[in-house]
Amino acid sequence: MTKQACDYLDETNYEKSLKKSGIALHYAFNLKNDTLIARNYNIIGINFHDLGEVDKAAFFYKKALFYAERSNIVSLRMMITSNLGNLYFFEKKMYNVGITYYKESLKFGKQQKYLKEIAITNLNIVWSYFKIENYKEGFPYLKYINEHQNDLKGRSNDIALNFLNGMYWSNENDNEKADKYFLKAVSFSHSEDEIQDLSYAHLEYSKFLAKIGKHDQAYSHLLTYNQITQQIYNDEKLKKAAVAGFNLELNEYKRQIDKIENEKSMQYQSLKKSRIIVVLFVLISFILLFLIITLVKNIRYKKEHNLELLRAKEMAEEASLLKTQFISTISHELRTPLYGVVGITNMLLEEHKELSRSQHLSSLKFSARYLLSLVNDLLQINKIEENKVVLENLTFNISDEITMIKNSLSFLSQKNNNKITIEIDPNIPEYLIGDKLRLAQVLMNLVSNALKFTKDGEVEIIIKLSKVEGKLHYLDFLIKDNGVGIATVDQGKIFEKFVQVGRKEEDYQGTGLGLSIVKRLLGLFGSTISLESDIGEGTAFSFIIPFEHDPLKTKKIIEEIEVDLTSDEIYKILIVEDNHINQLVTRKIIEKNNYICHVVDDGFGALKILEDEKFDLILMDINMPLMNGFETTKRIRLQGISTPVVALTAFDKDEITDEAISSGINDIIIKPFEPVKLFKIMNYLIKEAEKVDLL
Repeated sequence: MTKQACDYLDETNYEKSLKKSGIALHYAFNLKNDTLIARNYNIIGINFHDLGEVDKAAFFYKKALFYAERSNIVSLRMMITSNLGNLYFFEKKMYNVGITYYKESLKFGKQQKYLKEIAITNLNIVWSYFKIENYKEGFPYLKYINEHQNDLKGRSNDIALNFLNGMYWSNENDNEKADKYFLKAVSFSHSEDEIQDLSYAHLEYSKFLAKIGKHDQAYSHLLTYNQITQQIYNDEKLKKAAVAGFNLELNEYKRQIDKIENEKSMQYQSLKKSRIIVVLFVLISFILLFLIITLVKNIRYKKEHNLELLRAKEMAEEASLLKTQFISTISHELRTPLYGVVGITNMLLEEHKELSRSQHLSSLKFSARYLLSLVNDLLQINKIEENKVVLENLTFNISDEITMIKNSLSFLSQKNNNKITIEIDPNIPEYLIGDKLRLAQVLMNLVSNALKFTKDGEVEIIIKLSKVEGKLHYLDFLIKDNGVGIATVDQGKIFEKFVQVGRKEEDYQGTGLGLSIVKRLLGLFGSTISLESDIGEGTAFSFIIPFEHDPLKTKKIIEEIEVDLTSDEIYKILIVEDNHINQLVTRKIIEKNNYICHVVDDGFGALKILEDEKFDLILMDINMPLMNGFETTKRIRLQGISTPVVALTAFDKDEITDEAISSGINDIIIKPFEPVKLFKIMNYLIKEAEKVDLL
């Protein structure tokens, strides 16, 4: 029926076309076929368009477009959008709107299978531009159609293409070409489906002939145009078409009314359900009200009994805060003198080589290091409990790390006459990526623990490659000793804080934090620790940690490491420090690397000397009397001094980072520190400052 409606439309039999498309539309709605609904609405729109019923045509075109978008048939959407373009351009004289519709139609069809629709739309755009005598804008589209004539696939469009070419060459004053195209257009005179385009061809040819002075011929073609137009739009045909169109409109209104009635029926059913829901809602509301009253009574009762718990919670939180503050304060107060002890010990060993074998000096150094380790353990356990520890990605060689741990613990192994043996799987890659510092801390705790509880024995460090998954290499660590061992009843306690399992005749040193830290750090790695031990049989701790192996990433990390800490230039450093022993230690370390040092006792001294002298870098203590390091740095920045400032402090880095950044401090070094790390940061900051000065 849709095909028959199309055929009647081509024959300009509007009455039959409207009737057929109306019946087809009825069936299409029953079938819920969006494509057929869109096609028939489009046919009805074209009928009204041809009959001059512009508003009705627009109404049906837009309905057609709605269903075409639902069906997602691109060629159909292109056709309907193009028809809307014709309507707005030629009938409503809304030229810009019409051309916009045409161009929107072109957007849909950029695929090979829509070449016919693209060609027809281009033809409509040309006709539109030529209609308003904008030949320049229309020519590119005409050129496209001339190059793709085969895509039109219909003589009706050939008529239009020929007279449009005639119009263009007429405007270009090439009368010979124009006449050739017009004659070709009017030569197609016997087909019903192209009769309308033929009428336009005679009209445009008449205008051209009049323009070149051939008035008789122009009049003849104008008469032909009128005859064809009368043939298309005779009164009887129009009257029948109007009746068919009226009936179609009635059907459309009936469809809308049926839709409204259906919606009304659904609303009525919904209302019935709503009444039931309301009744249920009221019943549920009463039940909820009863439950709320009961709940309020329970809350009041619990509130009275929870006041004590609330007070206890507040006291616990206050105690936790006090604990954190105490640990922070005590660690600072211990690190400050330790910095002096470690620094002066190192100075004595460097300046008096003959003392390097002194048992007393070695003991002093070991005691200072041991005390520093204790402070770090306290801080470490506190940070882990507060979830402040984040694992880092550093490149490292596992053999180097184990050797360093062995050397660090050589004094302890000699003290108890123990031997440390190392066995590393050769299949482990040379370089791995992971948090080597936390790993070293785990191994240091376990190995030092083994050495303390073993005498005249052996501590083994065995590392094997467990498995490989992608870039992850799983290392299986085993720390084994043949010492006193741990009783089965005590094995569940040793990973708790401050717990030391008693050994009958021995007095072992330690805080009881080492194994607790080990367990918590392994938890950050996503690992767990296993223990095998018995009294007199020794102890074995084992765990597995995955590390990444990525040669490219490793190379990048290694390349980013600054290794050259020497400088040909002599830099001028200002040390701001209130502790005289620490002044001496820091100065000695700095001057040893050929730097020039000036030392002041407080922040006011720093501000005063900076008025007269310029420095390459400032080492700033934080905890000073009168004015602390943060306030001093702020005042330095307010004076417009951009000299890099490094905080040299005994505070934990995490506690002061935010305030340090806001005050203008560039970096932080914690006392005691490794001189290599200090010089690396100093050199970097001085060179960066020089680059800024050059800019």
